[in-house]
Amino acid sequence: MTEKRPETDGDILSRSKALSGSALRRAQERAQRQANDRRYSVDLPAHMAECDANYVRLLRLFPDLRDKSDQTINLPLQALNAQVVFTVLEKGPYTTLVQIDVQDGRDGSQDSDSPPAWINQVGAPTMTVRIYHDARSAEVVSYQAQNRFHSSYEYPNTRMRQRDEKVQLNRFLSEFLTLCLEHGASHNPVAF
Repeated sequence: MTEKRPETDGDILSRSKALSGSALRRAQERAQRQANDRRYSVDLPAHMAECDANYVRLLRLFPDLRDKSDQTINLPLQALNAQVVFTVLEKGPYTTLVQIDVQDGRDGSQDSDSPPAWINQVGAPTMTVRIYHDARSAEVVSYQAQNRFHSSYEYPNTRMRQRDEKVQLNRFLSEFLTLCLEHGASHNPVAF
């Protein structure tokens, strides 16, 4: 018969620290696995629906896109008096590349040397949109001189882009085109 030595308080404490350390490591590893499982993934059907709706909105604003090289829409809002200029950069049989610029819409009667406050605060927005005529879809390919947007990003990243940057840009295009449709006015009559 072997004789067991009674445990001392020090033995119990050292064993509990070792167990709690390994339990802490296991809990951290489990939390890391759960975080990896929660990575952002694109809701592709919703994203494509947004791009398809943007195609329809763009064609409502610029119906003769394949024939003309530019279209100007005025946005005479109280907080934002601007002109939205759609310029065709490239034309292909199945795609068109359109640049959308927002410019100061004030007439020459005001002080035109200084830009309005909204341009000073955020800069004049500009984006490039690729329109896929065969797929009837439109997607942002460049915004404020930044391009090559991935479908998702790890966060944080070197460019500090959001996990769903591409989805957010196309949603912004949707909201912006809706604003143009609801409040915009064209110098030239738009034929539907």
